[in-house]
Amino acid sequence: MSKSTFSWEKYNETPVVGIMRGFSMEQIREIIPVYIESGFYTVEITMNSENAEESIATLRKEYPTLNVGAGTVCNMDDLQRALKAGSQFIVTPVIDEEVIKYCVANKIPVFPGAYTPTEIYKAWSLGANAVKIFPATQLGTKYIKDILGPLNTIKLLPTGGVDKNNINDFFKVGVVGCGMGGSLFDKTIIASGNKVTLKAHFDEIKANTKV
Repeated sequence: MSKSTFSWEKYNETPVVGIMRGFSMEQIREIIPVYIESGFYTVEITMNSENAEESIATLRKEYPTLNVGAGTVCNMDDLQRALKAGSQFIVTPVIDEEVIKYCVANKIPVFPGAYTPTEIYKAWSLGANAVKIFPATQLGTKYIKDILGPLNTIKLLPTGGVDKNNINDFFKVGVVGCGMGGSLFDKTIIASGNKVTLKAHFDEIKANTKV
């Protein structure tokens, strides 16, 4: 698939990476129009989802206003499959230097996962666009605030445990975005098929992304 540039303008409008894991293409097609209508523009398909590559390619084709990326990219094989499918950005749960360096060299936005101050600094030093703090639920906003004391130039993207009740707290301590999976794509609401409820859910989260 031909390359398309990741839109930082769209991302910054609503700095949330929506993480889709285990959804069928039929479900994705039901969710994404509501997601876009609510003002979200960045979505990640995890590479350990069934038909991940097909989902990425389809989203790229059918929803050109979206930033479509791949998550759970752990090695170069995952990366090459993700890029072949058309991924515009890459998210990893770990630090794989080869993956990060490839993305940096090819100007592909990359958000590698890190946990400790040493890992966070290493990921940033390798050229990460932002460092995914994972799992954020175990660390909380105080940890983020503490990290940004000495490492105040590093852009952080907490993921795991971020929900509509605490997302604003993360933005208040200085993160550049958040990754959200099940708390954003609520499977109970989605299973109900009620798009009005789903939109209200998305709208509430979007409203909390501003400090």
